[in-house]
Amino acid sequence: MTLALAAGVLVAGAVYLFSRREMLRVVLGFVLLGHAVNLVLMAAGGTSRRAEPIGSDLDPTVVADPLPQAFVLTAIVIAFSITIVMLVLAVTGRGDDDTADVPDDDRAEPDLEPARPTRTEVGA
Repeated sequence: MTLALAAGVLVAGAVYLFSRREMLRVVLGFVLLGHAVNLVLMAAGGTSRRAEPIGSDLDPTVVADPLPQAFVLTAIVIAFSITIVMLVLAVTGRGDDDTADVPDDDRAEPDLEPARPTRTEVGA
């Protein structure tokens, strides 16, 4: 039950951070979501039996399942690499990326053809 509550709190924090506009908060939300997935994967292996995956006694009722542990290790590596890519995108992104707030007068379709200068503008 503790793992389920911890995973729920982490997912709630991730959803809250995803709703913000700053890229750094989105990256932090992704990190929280990755931790929540790791907790869910570990809970899938059974929390009541936590012995070594391969020990001296190979009784299946005592030994922990090694597959969720392998999944968590893989998920950690994937989440780390995606976090690095997202941080690089946050740093190298343009400062004027503003897709959420569009003024009403800019919603009209832009002219596809640029305006040609007239004779008075050219000076001839």
